[in-house]
Amino acid sequence: MVSTKQQRADFVAKRLAKLYPAPPIPLAHKDPFTLLVAVVLSAQCTDKRVNAVTPALFALANTPEKMARQSVAGVNALVRSCGLAPRKAENIVALSKILVERHNGVVPADFAALEALPGVGHKTASVVMSQAFGIPAFPVDTHIHRLAARWRLSDGSSVVRTERDLKKLFPQCEWNNLHLRMIYYGREHCTARGCDSHTCDICRALNGA
Repeated sequence: MVSTKQQRADFVAKRLAKLYPAPPIPLAHKDPFTLLVAVVLSAQCTDKRVNAVTPALFALANTPEKMARQSVAGVNALVRSCGLAPRKAENIVALSKILVERHNGVVPADFAALEALPGVGHKTASVVMSQAFGIPAFPVDTHIHRLAARWRLSDGSSVVRTERDLKKLFPQCEWNNLHLRMIYYGREHCTARGCDSHTCDICRALNGA
C-alpha cells in the first residue's frame, strides 16, 4: 500500500490534509513586512516566543520606514528574549533601511531580492513568499527535515536535498499548505523525542510497526 516513495508521499498528504484542512500561519503578523520581521526573529527561537515579543516591537515600528529609524539597541531591548537577539536586531534595522532605500518601503515578492536582505536566507525567503504572497515554496525547517527522513521521503543528508525531494513528490499547488501541515504534525505528533519512527500514526503506517 505504501511501499514506494510516491505512495508514502501520497499517504502523508492525505493524512495531513485530514488532520489540518486549513492550517493557520503560526507567526502573528498583519502584512508582508511584519511577517518578514517575525520570521527573522524565529531562527533558533520558538514561534510562541516570537509572538510574545512582536506586539511591543510592532507597536513601536510596524513599517520599514518606522523600523529604519529605530536604534539597534532599542530593537534589541524588545527582542532580547529571542535567541541571537543582538544580531537579529541589527539585521531587522538594516533590512528595513534597504527596503526603504531600494524597494520604496515594500517587501519584494522575489526570492533573489529577499535573500539579498540582511538576515534573510533561503528558508526565510521561502516562508515570506509562500505565506505573505501565496507563491508556491516549500520552506524546510527542522520539523520538516526530520519528518522527511523518518518517512523516507528524503535521505536526510541536507535541507537542500530535502526541499528538492519534497518538491518532486508533492504537487506545487499543495506546497504551501503541506509545509504548514508538516510543521504542526512534527510539533504535535511526531516530535524529536516523542516518536522513535514507529510511535505516531503516520510512522506506524509507513514503517510497518
